Amino acid sequence: MIRAIIIDDERLARNELKKLLMEFPEIEVVAEAANSGEGIEKIENINPDLVFLDIQMPGKTGFDMLAELDRIPNVIFTTAYDEYALKAFEVNALDYLLKPVEPKRLADAIQKLHLHEDRDPNPVSPANVNSSVLSENDQVFVKDGERCWFVKLSDIRLFESVGNYAKVYFGPNKPLILKSLNALEERLDEKTFFRANRKHIVNLRLIDKIEPYFNGGLLLELKGGEKIEVSRRQTVKFKEMMSL
Repeated sequence: MIRAIIIDDERLARNELKKLLMEFPEIEVVAEAANSGEGIEKIENINPDLVFLDIQMPGKTGFDMLAELDRIPNVIFTTAYDEYALKAFEVNALDYLLKPVEPKRLADAIQKLHLHEDRDPNPVSPANVNSSVLSENDQVFVKDGERCWFVKLSDIRLFESVGNYAKVYFGPNKPLILKSLNALEERLDEKTFFRANRKHIVNLRLIDKIEPYFNGGLLLELKGGEKIEVSRRQTVKFKEMMSL
């Protein structure tokens, strides 16, 4: 059973979507919300498998709401505004449905969901739902100005401190997010992410080379080409972890 939440400020739109979803017995609508604040609360408390999310809502947009969540479920955007279609696809959502939602387009979106689950059979287990630590299979939503991405933590190779922000390195992208490195370190799994120094957290699985460096430290070269110095203090911990 796929547990879904509908987040839309229009009650009629929520009711219409619930009616259409009755044709898909594998989808169970477990909650609904009328704004971003309610949506965040429901997602954090229920941890659904899927969210049908309106983009344009009073106060905060659907994109703004996603940026406030730590752990992101699968998302299918719904909106009456064509202008948001391209942005929705840029952020790698499962699908984008234009209101009023057509049954055929909804069926296509549900099919994409099943294909996505077949390709990625590692959902977060219920035991880890309320854990403060994010696993490498969790996806996060990164919003930098008008650009947005869904990113799996396993694809992020580096977090770099930039004042009160952190620069997130994945693929060719390096957006800034308003989170401190200390706050990120508390949420990241230490088996995957390592605090190399005061300014950098690296993904241990995306290290390409390890070389000796000044004063007994180490120099890490990541798969993206970045070279990160491991402080002398952290080098001891790193060698113990990696059995060097």
